[in-house]
Amino acid sequence: MAAQQNMTARDAMTAGTQCVGESQTLLDACKMMRDLEVGAVPICGDDNRLKGMITDRDIVVDCCAEGRNPADIHAGEMAGELHWVDADADISECLEMMESHQIKRLPVIDVKGDHRLIGMISESDLAKNITDEQLAEFVGRVYAPS
Repeated sequence: MAAQQNMTARDAMTAGTQCVGESQTLLDACKMMRDLEVGAVPICGDDNRLKGMITDRDIVVDCCAEGRNPADIHAGEMAGELHWVDADADISECLEMMESHQIKRLPVIDVKGDHRLIGMISESDLAKNITDEQLAEFVGRVYAPS
């Protein structure tokens, strides 16, 4: 399967991404992940703009393993470094960003519109839209030891 010529992030993404609010708790984020059957959710501010991402692993390693209560910590406290891509970016730009930062999920922002989160690109989205060779290279780079 070859990647479509001129495929953009918008073409490959999964639309309808739900955010956890930055003032909601990690417990809320956990419930959202469970209900949506996902391993990560974006964190959005009161202005509905993307503030960060939080993964199930972040919660386990940086909260639970430290003896902290997820019901007492706001999602915004764990926003961390943020990487995103413009909806009109070429799929190769998405791959490059995900590989260089070793991330498995990439928020998609509509820069020409109101600069809001419109979707997410995940490994499964890539698997459906790029060649097997590109996918193998992606997996090798993202899962490589840092």
